[in-house]
Amino acid sequence: MIGIIGAMAVEVKNLIAVMSDEKVETISRVTYHIGKIEGVECVVAQSGVGKVAAAICAQTMFLKYQPSALINVGVAGGMGQDIHIGDIVISRGLVQHDMDTSAIGDVKGFISGINLLTIPASERLVNLVESTAAGFYGRGIHVGIIATGDQFIGNGDRLKQIAAEFGAIACEMEGGSIAQVCYINHLDFVVIRAISDNADDNASIDYASFTASSAHKITALMKKLLPSI
Repeated sequence: MIGIIGAMAVEVKNLIAVMSDEKVETISRVTYHIGKIEGVECVVAQSGVGKVAAAICAQTMFLKYQPSALINVGVAGGMGQDIHIGDIVISRGLVQHDMDTSAIGDVKGFISGINLLTIPASERLVNLVESTAAGFYGRGIHVGIIATGDQFIGNGDRLKQIAAEFGAIACEMEGGSIAQVCYINHLDFVVIRAISDNADDNASIDYASFTASSAHKITALMKKLLPSI
């Protein structure tokens, strides 16, 4: 079984719509849809926005359904001149840009307990997603660091700061916490995001305009990807 988590309805509703043999369970106010997509057993959930909501959803999904891999899908803000609206970004690793214990000597972003700055995604899944996306879309496919924090980045200066500090190519609000849950549970994971805005001063305008089309692009990719996992 493959676990799939998106934060918002627009990020998962098209996947749920193509699911066959669907069953539904609600746990801690999160609804889990269990069935088949393209013949592959899946569990799909809308976690809600932010790191805590995503972590609750991911840990529950792991304990209840025991997926063999977990994929976080959705939209993100792009960072850098080569990252454009509609592009696909695949996580080589995740950082939490709002984690900061530097006052006691840690590097900014350091996650105590697992003692990592960057949580690495599954190399097998990253390579599989990259090759599938390249074959499906051809261009606009990027692999790199995705930065997570409980902030919607809509400021050009903050965008540049995160990119410079962490070498990130995209930012969002859930992937890093899902990565942490997967890491401590020894569960393969990857984050796949379509760029809906460039996380700058126009982010709120671009986000509203391009979220649905970017999410649809991820759904089409997932339908191609799932039978190969």
